[in-house]
Amino acid sequence: MTENLLLAFGLTLFAGLATGIGSLLAFFTSHTNTKFLSVTLGFSAGVMIYVSMVEIFVKAKVALVDAMGVVPGNWLTVGGFFGGMLLIAAIDKFIPKQSNPHELKTVEDMKQQPTTIDGKKPDLLKMGTFTALAIGIHNFPEGIATFTSALQDPALGIAIAVAVAIHNIPEGIAVSVPVYFATGDKKKAFKLSFLSGLAEPVGALVAYLFLMPFLNDIMFGVIFAAVAGIMVFISLDELLPAAKRYDETHLSIYGLIAGMAVMALSLLLFI
Repeated sequence: MTENLLLAFGLTLFAGLATGIGSLLAFFTSHTNTKFLSVTLGFSAGVMIYVSMVEIFVKAKVALVDAMGVVPGNWLTVGGFFGGMLLIAAIDKFIPKQSNPHELKTVEDMKQQPTTIDGKKPDLLKMGTFTALAIGIHNFPEGIATFTSALQDPALGIAIAVAVAIHNIPEGIAVSVPVYFATGDKKKAFKLSFLSGLAEPVGALVAYLFLMPFLNDIMFGVIFAAVAGIMVFISLDELLPAAKRYDETHLSIYGLIAGMAVMALSLLLFI
């Protein structure tokens, strides 16, 4: 159990800190590689959709049917799935569009933002700060999902952590680009991006402190179903539209298929 706990916390930390990778990538380019972003976002969506529908939803259904019976187990699985969608939709409802962590902030767009007399861009700093807050809100339930999944099934926990980490890379870019162009301070941009990713392990800590005493097959099943709903919603509502915005020659769809293929292969290797 101790080994599983350490693995679960480690995976959650890894997934959360991937925002820092995105932040660093943003500093080493003078223009936005939209092809890279389109493929990456599509890849992330493919990973999330595949693991959600092929692995997570199925495990939730098996756990709940075994614990409650065929009819109530199936109903609760579907309820948990759409409940997860409603949860993340409600969170998004309160996030301003310009602060959406999956709205791409390109270097070119940032350069065109209005500048004050002293050369600063306060609107960009506000945008970056609110984006970091939005990412923190998004990452909190993702941290709970990664942690509880890894406790129940380490192989599945690894798959979810990888999926979340990949989609956190563009989120790191979304924070660091506006903050850097607002302040000219790479350290500040990286720190804010880095801190937004820490909401992931904080979610894991909350799950450990408050959910652990109640974790049983039914609780795991409901959480798994909700996680599947959350990941599918994020993919369809945010990742794919963002990928298509800068799409060229179906790159986002190729990324989507590649993400599914990589996730399918990784799950096969863990059998």
